[in-house]
Amino acid sequence: MVLKAVNIIRSIVKGVVSEGDLTVDATAGNGHDTLFFASLVGEKGVVYAFDIQQRALDITRERLRAHRLEERVKLIHDGHESMDRYITGGVKAFVFNLGYLPGGDHGKTTQSGTTLTAVKKSLDLLLPGGISAIAVYRGHGEGQGEDAVLREYLSSLDPHLYISVLAAASNQMNNPPLVWLVQKKQEACPTNNY
Repeated sequence: MVLKAVNIIRSIVKGVVSEGDLTVDATAGNGHDTLFFASLVGEKGVVYAFDIQQRALDITRERLRAHRLEERVKLIHDGHESMDRYITGGVKAFVFNLGYLPGGDHGKTTQSGTTLTAVKKSLDLLLPGGISAIAVYRGHGEGQGEDAVLREYLSSLDPHLYISVLAAASNQMNNPPLVWLVQKKQEACPTNNY
């Protein structure tokens, strides 16, 4: 297995999500994470997948159809910052793959302001024990801004409520992706951070 941001996220998320869970792909893109979630949640689970580009949703829909998993997924043509209009809570896992649509217009990227709003909302919607996984790609124009706002916010989360982990390749060149993993604790723990 190649050690890529998406593989790190999937290996962690796979240990958290069970059949029947509610999950969210906050950036549907080409549908790979949506398909991954749809295979994990089973027939009784639900996946919400958000994207502002209709093309991304169309690609995702076709990928799901090819695997006969489209009935498990609700495709939402809206920005991830609006997720709380569609979901009221009870989410086991979120995945954010920030940046641009692979194979699409590199000028259309996630934005630091809406990304920060979406990440904050994801943490509010998480179940205890749930996880929000975020891949930050710093090699595009908005990527450095997303890195800065997420680093500031996620590093300052209340340690009694969340465990926030940053994974970064320390020996790679050209702004390799970062992976943030944030887990909501089962219950507040005032004397111990673990």
